[in-house]
Amino acid sequence: MNPTIIGIIVFTCTFGGTLLGMGLRRILPGHHLSNDSKDTVKVGIGLIATMTALVLGIVTASAKSSYDAVDSAVKKSATDILNLDRYLARYGSETGDIRKGLKRAIGARIDMIWPQGASKRADLNPMGYGESEGLTDAISALKPRDDSQRGLQSRALDLAEQLLKERWLVLAGTGTSIAVPFLVVLLFWLTITFVSFGLFAPGNTTVLLVLFVCALSVAGAVFLILEMDAPFEGLVKVSADPLRYAYAHLNQ
Repeated sequence: MNPTIIGIIVFTCTFGGTLLGMGLRRILPGHHLSNDSKDTVKVGIGLIATMTALVLGIVTASAKSSYDAVDSAVKKSATDILNLDRYLARYGSETGDIRKGLKRAIGARIDMIWPQGASKRADLNPMGYGESEGLTDAISALKPRDDSQRGLQSRALDLAEQLLKERWLVLAGTGTSIAVPFLVVLLFWLTITFVSFGLFAPGNTTVLLVLFVCALSVAGAVFLILEMDAPFEGLVKVSADPLRYAYAHLNQ
């Protein structure tokens, strides 16, 4: 789902609902706009507004949970990478090529997931870890000379395997966590609410401007929620700083 397009659709429907309500007010018979009618509509719209708030809260919590899970996985990966590099360094000079390969692999993944060019999209291909898997094989092929090296090899191998598993945890969180039916129902309720606003609001410039800002604010909120639901793209992205920090301190 494209957050910008969805945000525009939400704004169009909500502010369009306002204009529709104002248009209906001009053509409806007077008794449809009586105080009793207004009170009844207010009760119904109050119920819809409550349900809208609940659904919006569920959608926000779902997107935030997905974003936080990916962010935590990235930070944990950075920590594991540094620990793996230190285990290899303590093992001895035999791991020099492995450590260099680790740094190349991490640098390549940073460039793929967080490309520098504004026009470039994140490459989330989970199969692009061939070199990382090769490093795991290289660690397995080490020939420890004593118990100390054997222990370091075992811990390094466990961390390398853990890093390969963590890629799936990170990439599994890149799919949308917001169901389309939730958005459709939310949009429908928001539109009905804004139609009622336009139906009973005074037809002056100040009211129209306020309702315009309200529609824009609602659309902006939905836009930001959907942006957060795509953790490696758009305005609200998971930071690459933990991995960049790890990359900068490798082979030291």
